[in-house]
Amino acid sequence: MYKSYSMELAGRTLTVDIGRVGAQANAAAFMHYGDTTVLSTATASKEPREGIDFFPLSVEYEEKLYAVGKIPGGFNKREGKASENAVLTSRVIDRPMRPLFPKDYRNDVTLNNMVMSVDPDCRPELTAMLGSAIAATLSDIPFDGPCATTQIGLVNGAFVVNPSQEQWKNGDLQLTVASTKQKVIMIEAGANEVPEDKMLEAIYMAHDINQTIIAFIEKMAAECGKPKHSYQSCAVPAELFEEMKKIVTPEEMEVAVFSDDKQTREENIRQVTEKLKEAFADNEEWLAILDEAVYQYQKKTVRKMILKDHKRPDGRAIDQIRPLAAEIDIIPRVHGSGMFTRGQTQICNVCTLAPLAEAQRIDGLDENEVSKRYMHHYNFPSYSVGETKVSRGPGRREIGHGALAEKALMPVLPSQEEFPYAIRTVSETFESNGSTSQASVCASTLSLMAAGVPIKKQVAGISCGLVTGDTDDDYIVLTDIQGLEDFFGDMDFKVAGTHDGITAIQMDIKIHGLTRPIVEEAFRKTKAAREHIINDILTPCIAEPRKEVGKYAPKIIQIQIDPQKIGDVVGQRGKTINAIIEQTGVKIDITDDGAVSICGTDADAMQKAVKLIEIIVSDFEEGQIFTGKVVSIKEFGAFLEFAPGKEGMVHISKIAKERINHVEDVLTLGDVVRVVCLGKDKMGRVSFSIKDCPEKI
Repeated sequence: MYKSYSMELAGRTLTVDIGRVGAQANAAAFMHYGDTTVLSTATASKEPREGIDFFPLSVEYEEKLYAVGKIPGGFNKREGKASENAVLTSRVIDRPMRPLFPKDYRNDVTLNNMVMSVDPDCRPELTAMLGSAIAATLSDIPFDGPCATTQIGLVNGAFVVNPSQEQWKNGDLQLTVASTKQKVIMIEAGANEVPEDKMLEAIYMAHDINQTIIAFIEKMAAECGKPKHSYQSCAVPAELFEEMKKIVTPEEMEVAVFSDDKQTREENIRQVTEKLKEAFADNEEWLAILDEAVYQYQKKTVRKMILKDHKRPDGRAIDQIRPLAAEIDIIPRVHGSGMFTRGQTQICNVCTLAPLAEAQRIDGLDENEVSKRYMHHYNFPSYSVGETKVSRGPGRREIGHGALAEKALMPVLPSQEEFPYAIRTVSETFESNGSTSQASVCASTLSLMAAGVPIKKQVAGISCGLVTGDTDDDYIVLTDIQGLEDFFGDMDFKVAGTHDGITAIQMDIKIHGLTRPIVEEAFRKTKAAREHIINDILTPCIAEPRKEVGKYAPKIIQIQIDPQKIGDVVGQRGKTINAIIEQTGVKIDITDDGAVSICGTDADAMQKAVKLIEIIVSDFEEGQIFTGKVVSIKEFGAFLEFAPGKEGMVHISKIAKERINHVEDVLTLGDVVRVVCLGKDKMGRVSFSIKDCPEKI
């Protein structure tokens, strides 16, 4: 027998089956939200993993295409590499839950979520977020939950709780908020310039709803939850810290970390570590954990400096942004480029334009998400942090940072009708010391404007950090955190937006949640920083998008044809359109409503393609002048090809002003001649004349 629990959530029924499936996992929650079904499981290894200094948590979100009645594409016809959406969903599940596991826990933990059925009104991503929280809470794995997640949309000016896939895709807000019983623990958002006060209202609406879900989970835990198992703590012994302080005093450690140059600080810490290794050379147990101990010593030093002394490691004021710089056109021959530098964080972004046919196709679970016209990709090579490592392609971090910047810029992009291009921006991390994702937003704004993409407004991004004390009122919010403050602090609160509102948020924390005053202060500080970056850095570099795309970018001409004539332009099996492409070297896209985009770099070739298409869709009315090539000669006349798949006949009597006995006396195959349309004969056939064609003026 299994137990089933249900609650009403945003007008739909959430049902959780416990003990029905997955009995050998530490816990399994069989989730049903509407007709969306997700199996969420939590498992942990029996023993800690040796030789690591971090908590080994893995979160998986598996999209099964049978959930939407699809057979996967490709040769193998089975699911392979995780989609971008799956990776991003795994990250959103991970971020609020990781801080709730013990910091000194070293057992491998896997949270697996398998999407088995999708109801378009109940997003599977949300169902999986709730499922993982429930499974971890009910399991015997040490976990300081429960936590809960709610999504908020904004449709026609009204908030929508847990929106459908269509509302999520087309609304003005995509907000995900996770909470514990007391505080907000994670925020993720994409928005169409939503003001800060409106965003706060949405966040705390979600937080309030989360409390009802937490009460629901607590009821299940009281009846079905397992006692939490004990574990071997990997915390650094207190006596080791005391001995370290005798060899390297807190004052000496402050000097070591107090530098605005990352390389200098790292060299100082290396020397400190070597000094401690020499001192503990005879203690193998301490040597094994010395690197972690030094890390913790640095952390305590930095946090004390910030919280008690109001000193930052690089000497900046609490609200001070690192030196900023912006440049454009640093890469020749690309369609657009921009570089943004913030201290020791430097991003070069390159923009590439292409015909709409180059838009990314998406084969996923959301029927509303089938293609992507704008793509933002982020790369993080090892040299950017002074390390040596072979690149293995984009990982979860790269995909996540790229998606965040993409989300930030989407609201300001021109519509497809205004700018009929597929757009790709690539952020190359040249140097990294904190908040490269938000530097990517700034660099992308520069490269898009330099490329001639008519974005509506400039977008800038900045990150705030946090150091907390023993009480909720004892904290400091830092503007523009560098890497060290990110590593040793409690929060990385990234906010991107325009002058008029927020376009993207991502909040990562390492503590059990934030109070409302902290969130409000973070909003105030990021808004002020955004304004400074836009007004004082981006605008002086490039104030508005260039009026035309660059020299090396493809040009696009748009024309409108009768949708009923699309078949004539395409031809049987694409014969006609392929012939036009072969003759001119252009790319042609045609939409179902008859919008035709001709893309190329040669203006003459593009105009030739336009002319050919116009001829093909022409009704050949009396008086129209055409140029055609002789492709066939008969006794009674000649056939001319005006455009691929479009031929007409000139009767022998209409070839020359004088009488001729044979067509061949005047015309030869391949001749190019001008003709005038004489209209249609009694049988509805269109006729042409060479002799009646007026002379060129």
